[in-house]
Amino acid sequence: MLNATTKPAQVDFFQMPDELWCRCQQWIPRPLRRSPAGRKRADNRAVLNGIWYVLWTGCQWKAIHKSWFGVCSSTLHARYQEWVQAGMFEQVMQALVQFYDQQRGVCWQWQAIDSKACPAPLGQAVTGKNPVDRAKQGSKIHLLVDERGAPLSVYVTAANVNDKWLADELIVALMLPRPDPRYVEQHLCADKGYDYDDVRQFVAQRGYIAHIKRSRRYRDAQGTVSSEPKHPAHRWVIERTLSWLAKRRSLRTRWCKKASNWLAFLHLACAHILLDLAIYG
Repeated sequence: MLNATTKPAQVDFFQMPDELWCRCQQWIPRPLRRSPAGRKRADNRAVLNGIWYVLWTGCQWKAIHKSWFGVCSSTLHARYQEWVQAGMFEQVMQALVQFYDQQRGVCWQWQAIDSKACPAPLGQAVTGKNPVDRAKQGSKIHLLVDERGAPLSVYVTAANVNDKWLADELIVALMLPRPDPRYVEQHLCADKGYDYDDVRQFVAQRGYIAHIKRSRRYRDAQGTVSSEPKHPAHRWVIERTLSWLAKRRSLRTRWCKKASNWLAFLHLACAHILLDLAIYG
């Protein structure tokens, strides 16, 4: 249903949207060969519906009853692990980035980067003391979006990792080639967490016009903060995208022990956002 004007009022937690299922289906890896004897393999659509439910509700895998999706919780978790290891969800997000570009066109002129720290009470790898949550264990989502807020690059780190270290990673890991900055003017918006000389230098080398909010430590000889040309606010779109991600309880709090599992949930959520932007604008 392309170019629709009305978005569904509510998300069905028990069933993945048909449009997203059609695009996930082609990236599902083929199962390993098994002997003819034994139980029939669970339906992929039913498994994805179960994964979709966990993404939105943040419940434990073992809390899912078999009657809900016709698949037991152990099978859901095992299939999810299998697909994560095959890189399926990253491929789905990359395919949706391309689909979004085909339908709406990526707005390269204004881009924004930001991060969001999340509690990780059960996390093992890629966790650290969250400086904004009384040093509790946490992880951080790093995101780069275009002018509409469409996610183009995503990373996961420990909560105590400074944002400046991920600016270059996000730009290099874009899931779609950028147009040549010599012909397409591109601006990059960021907050004070990226206000470092090396970040500004790297951004300039990549052909961006930086709009990084100045911190107080950057003062001239007269003690005033150096000013930059004023432009309309463009950084709010990434705050909105981060709030869209936070609606999914598995991303609001990291319950996954493995960082790869949490990143896969993040890829799936970004794919859903990209699909909605491509269809509904």
